[in-house]
Amino acid sequence: MAGLGPGPFAAMMLADHGAEVIRIERAGMIGVPNDPLLRNRKSISLDLKREECRAVVRRLAERSDGLIEGYRPGVMERLGLGPEPLLEANPKLVYGRITGWGQSGPLAQEAGHDINYIAISGLLHGIGPKERPAVPLNYLGDYAGGGMMLAFGMVAALLAVQRGGQGQVIDAAMSDGTALIGALTYGLRAAGLWRDEREANLLDGGEPIYGIYRCLGGEFVSIGAIEPQFRASLFKGLALPPDASRDDIAIVVAARRRDEWAAHFAGTDACVAPVLDLGEAPVHPHNVARRTFIDLDGVFQPAPAPRYSATSLDRPDPPRREGEDGAAILAELGYGGEQIANLLGGES
Repeated sequence: MAGLGPGPFAAMMLADHGAEVIRIERAGMIGVPNDPLLRNRKSISLDLKREECRAVVRRLAERSDGLIEGYRPGVMERLGLGPEPLLEANPKLVYGRITGWGQSGPLAQEAGHDINYIAISGLLHGIGPKERPAVPLNYLGDYAGGGMMLAFGMVAALLAVQRGGQGQVIDAAMSDGTALIGALTYGLRAAGLWRDEREANLLDGGEPIYGIYRCLGGEFVSIGAIEPQFRASLFKGLALPPDASRDDIAIVVAARRRDEWAAHFAGTDACVAPVLDLGEAPVHPHNVARRTFIDLDGVFQPAPAPRYSATSLDRPDPPRREGEDGAAILAELGYGGEQIANLLGGES
């Protein structure tokens, strides 16, 4: 069921790894041209205000392994497309639901966005400089804690069905998924090894050997020399003593350009890497060698991941035009020409 963010991301992951995915579009949705999240799947545009179009969704669900929807709780039920009737018609169906707050709880019906969902997980509090938390884009809640968790849940539930189990509903909440990503941090805190202050811990910039430093010219390098042998390599390369402070490192790093430092530390175990922008990343030699990025219709985008030793992932197909496959999908479901024209509003 067409939506924004985590639902399409989960569908993209499943499609990248071999699932046949059909996107049920709603006319007038805000979209991104050639959106990588919409690659690798067919598209049909249906007006879900019409009962005959909702019947198409029910017929698709009867023939499908899974369904993904990202509406606010209760919307699919009001459309007559909730889990109960669809699972009754297809007991093997895996019904994936992705929301910010989850299907239950005091906040379930409230509006929100990524930054709100990660705020109550405890993780947002620890991101950023000492003065205040920073906005970490929407990677953490929408995609890591949301879409990726939903894709994992879909695969786990589909595997259970293959082993003889019944279909079920997956309640994937971005607030839950983000909290799970913080499992290690919560463990460190319980052990007395993590302080609830920013830039006061090893992995949040509290130690000079783990952080981001400005170079000559205003670009940055990342340093992550945690283990003793890596620290030794770092300080040797910087010509600094092992007890050097953050200010000491900053002064030395600021004397050279970013790419000079990258070349200087190449082949060492100092754990130094250049901070690249979105235009530079696809042409970095390592990313080029591993084909980490691909060009689909002029859009550089991440390639499917992870890789397999025995299965070769096909090159993704570019996003389809909205509703492009509607006639073919309906014909495969058994609808005739006149019915198809009616359901698609006269379009083919």
